[in-house]
Amino acid sequence: MAASPSEDWKAMVAYVTRYRNLGGILGLLEWDQQVCMSGGSAGSRGAQVAELSKVRHAALSDPRCGDLARAVLGSADADLGPEQPSGSVRAAAARAVLRDHSRAAAVPAVLVDRAARARTAGFTAWNRAREAGQFHDFAPALAELTEVARAEAACHSVGEHLYDGALEGFDPGARVASLTPMFRRLGTALVPLVQAARNARAPDALALSVPEPAFERLNRHVLDAMGYDFERGRLDLAAHPFTVGVHPNDVRITTRLLPDAPLGTLGATIHEGGHALYEQGLPVEWFGTGLCRAAGAGLHESQSRFWENQIGRSRAFFRWLCPAMEEACGHTIDPDALYRSANRIEPTFVRVEADEATYNLHVIIRYELELALFEERLSVAELPDAWNAAYAEWLGLDVTDPRQGVLQDIHWACGLFGYFPSYTIGNLYAAGFGKAIAADMPDLLDRVEVGDLAPILRWLRERVHSRGCEVDAPTIFQDAVGDCDPVEALIQHLYDRQGALYGISRPIAD
Repeated sequence: MAASPSEDWKAMVAYVTRYRNLGGILGLLEWDQQVCMSGGSAGSRGAQVAELSKVRHAALSDPRCGDLARAVLGSADADLGPEQPSGSVRAAAARAVLRDHSRAAAVPAVLVDRAARARTAGFTAWNRAREAGQFHDFAPALAELTEVARAEAACHSVGEHLYDGALEGFDPGARVASLTPMFRRLGTALVPLVQAARNARAPDALALSVPEPAFERLNRHVLDAMGYDFERGRLDLAAHPFTVGVHPNDVRITTRLLPDAPLGTLGATIHEGGHALYEQGLPVEWFGTGLCRAAGAGLHESQSRFWENQIGRSRAFFRWLCPAMEEACGHTIDPDALYRSANRIEPTFVRVEADEATYNLHVIIRYELELALFEERLSVAELPDAWNAAYAEWLGLDVTDPRQGVLQDIHWACGLFGYFPSYTIGNLYAAGFGKAIAADMPDLLDRVEVGDLAPILRWLRERVHSRGCEVDAPTIFQDAVGDCDPVEALIQHLYDRQGALYGISRPIAD
């Protein structure tokens, strides 16, 4: 006897709940590895992660999972009663599950095992290489990670480029054919601003220092104002800041500690706080449906970059923050001087320490290097020289230490090929959200200046977080902001803020 639409729905939810819970456990293992675990445990952890990854992959790739999702999609018009989700929600859930199932089913279990082991070994090798400042200590692990990433991307028949398969796992619908010209348009517009800033008088950089105990209070002060719920999360330290969303009720933030560069630490905390707010705001009632997650990595990054830059670098924000900064530092601080210092245009080697104007140039460099690796125009052995040449071309910097160069980011060590573009996609979305929120809240800056950030979070919760992945990110963005060219919005935002600070006018287009 065929199952009823109600039974199909319940069975699909059971499948989804299982692999989402397995994913949460893997997230906890990742969090433990980066926050608590000693380096000598990497081998056993790699075996644990590989075993659990195979179990999760088996659950997601099980033909029964796809059959149930197709059955739910086919009966979405059926009325399951007032206690069950609407037909449109069930249809969206089935499409999301089918997408996940199809991606998982396309990757053989042997490759899943190989990838899990490569990523755990890669993280350990990267840590050792960073400590020693020697790229060749990481090169063999990176070569294996690159081969695995290319093999995984080849399993997915999307787009015209092998790299499209990597992009699809993070930002569904993103393609090399559209990203490359968009990134070039943005980079071409940013280089003149950066070059002009080099020739202009820069605002003074404030020398500030915050003791470690005071930093914990300062971080919590900012996260509390943003709306982060510590009852459903925690804050820890890590070599590279990250956020793990185990479940909307268990969202963990890490940040780095730079006592003599407190603005850098605060920026990392606000950035990860933006990610965490998104995770905590996802529709928990949809957890077992496949819809309780972000609609894309770029949209996720838009939340972190929005809070970090659109809000966290604003003059109004520093006027609110200044009393807490003064208490932490133990001396008087001019809030306007703090704002000017935080918005200096100063090309740096490290992406996570970059100013708003140069940040996307870091991302564009990595995107083009990844493309070259995928196209085999560049070997892993040649990567440091290619990296250094790109930094000289785009940012005018001479990289001499691989810890500030090719070894600085954790992404390749974790096999996250295809993720870097998400940062710039996120910046583009964030600029659009900032423009729309300012239009909807004429008193926005007045609210920020007194620390009243709750209306901002409500706006994002209603238009972004609560929608989960019922539709793809571009649709969520368009529904929230209307007709908006995000590249234009970001360029104009940067000239309005940093250009104005340096007295640089935007060039008139030909």
